[in-house]
Amino acid sequence: MAQAENSYYVPHGSHWPIFGSVAVCTLLVGMANYLNGTSWGGNMALVGFGLLVIMLFGWFGTVVKESRAGLYNTQVDVSFRWGMFWFIFSEVMFFAAFFGALFYARNYSLPWLSGEGSGAMTNMFLYEGFEASWPSAANGPGNVGGEYKPMGAWGLPAINTALLLSSGVTLTWAHHALKAGHRAQLIIGLFLTVALGAIFMACQVLEYKEAYEHYGLTLGSGIYGTTFFMLTGFHGFHVTIGAIILAVILFRCMSGHFSSDNHFGFEAAAWYWHFVDVVWLGLFVFVYLV
Repeated sequence: MAQAENSYYVPHGSHWPIFGSVAVCTLLVGMANYLNGTSWGGNMALVGFGLLVIMLFGWFGTVVKESRAGLYNTQVDVSFRWGMFWFIFSEVMFFAAFFGALFYARNYSLPWLSGEGSGAMTNMFLYEGFEASWPSAANGPGNVGGEYKPMGAWGLPAINTALLLSSGVTLTWAHHALKAGHRAQLIIGLFLTVALGAIFMACQVLEYKEAYEHYGLTLGSGIYGTTFFMLTGFHGFHVTIGAIILAVILFRCMSGHFSSDNHFGFEAAAWYWHFVDVVWLGLFVFVYLV
């Protein structure tokens, strides 16, 4: 039975929160020990990851069933929207920290090491002759990580930019098709969006392979290598998660879920994907172009 519009929905008791907490803790402890060389860390991390996948399918599946059963009202919809808003805001702050690290290294640390401002004594006694430039000397005066070549913007990064911008267009087309009741166009648009996301990730794998094998650029190549792989790597992880979410939404659309006036699950996935698009534009400008 559908909830009355003026009623307040109280969720029933659920075991999924504690199950998810155990899964995340197991995954964290396992990965920490795996990175520190223990023999059982990798297996424990796999168990934690498996538990996490079970939790995601179970918990989201419960929400989908409750929504399909008409248990949610307008108040619940507003709660979902605020929850998604604050989640994306937390993601914005996450990437802002890495962009801030990149800005600090380029605009403050390197000039100080080269003798500008308060770094005159550092340059004189420790790194005499070091001249700041980005990114050719970004591995620092100690030449940490050895010689490398920076990644250019007009190869695979430009192709990836075109792929993500195109995926934003196909997703918007799918959204308009959903609101207009054109389910065939909705499914085609979503399929194209997921496919473009998969191609993006394939191109990023090729870019990383090229960076390691031909550019000498690794995660240990000084501050340039660190910020490059942290920003692009975490963004690639978000693209992967977003593509998986959209694939689930695609299967739900093919199963007849969502209507023109009740499709927040689709909108939440679309918000996340557009956020990923915007972050990539910032990456392309500040990591590859500038």
